[in-house]
Amino acid sequence: ARGPNLAIGIFYHGSTDAALLKNISGGIPGTEMPGLFYSSDRVWQIVAYIRSLNSSVGAQPPGDPAQGALLFRSKHCDQCHRVGGEGDRLGPDLTNIGAARSVNHLRQSIVDPNADVRERFWVVNLTTSQGKAYAGFLMNEDTYTVQFMDMEEQLHSVAKADLAQYKVEKISKMPSYRESLKENEVDDLVAYLWSLRPKEAGR
Repeated sequence: ARGPNLAIGIFYHGSTDAALLKNISGGIPGTEMPGLFYSSDRVWQIVAYIRSLNSSVGAQPPGDPAQGALLFRSKHCDQCHRVGGEGDRLGPDLTNIGAARSVNHLRQSIVDPNADVRERFWVVNLTTSQGKAYAGFLMNEDTYTVQFMDMEEQLHSVAKADLAQYKVEKISKMPSYRESLKENEVDDLVAYLWSLRPKEAGR
């Protein structure tokens, strides 16, 4: 996530084909974006590929986004997820999730969250040699240490030499709502998540 999401069709340094060609070829001053010194024909192929990523946002799914927003709050989804800077950070930030995930993926994340668990949200369970137990989300691991964020959003770094027990589970902390939500409620929640999209600068 060091650079912008190229799949949402919003480019803050110019969104025309010519601007994309210039930015790809010459880079963007003041940013990490380097220039690619390819022939213009090859850069145009890159531009065409980027356009294909966001050529269609798809039809709005069935369901009532307003009812979905109410359901999102009543089910306390904001205790783990942020939307527009509000909520907690234990789960993924959903501010622009509608532009980043398909309707099918949004539905799957509600009814079967274990189907796709990204590494950032793998669950760490460990016990130190002093008997102190921790649980949280894996942030980084190297030869000597483990870094993770606990359920209170506190960051920790623990030396592996000090561990008595260490286990990483590739499962989601999010519960499945397959049984607790009616089908129309799932539709409403999906419609709300699909509506969460970025607005272009200046709008």
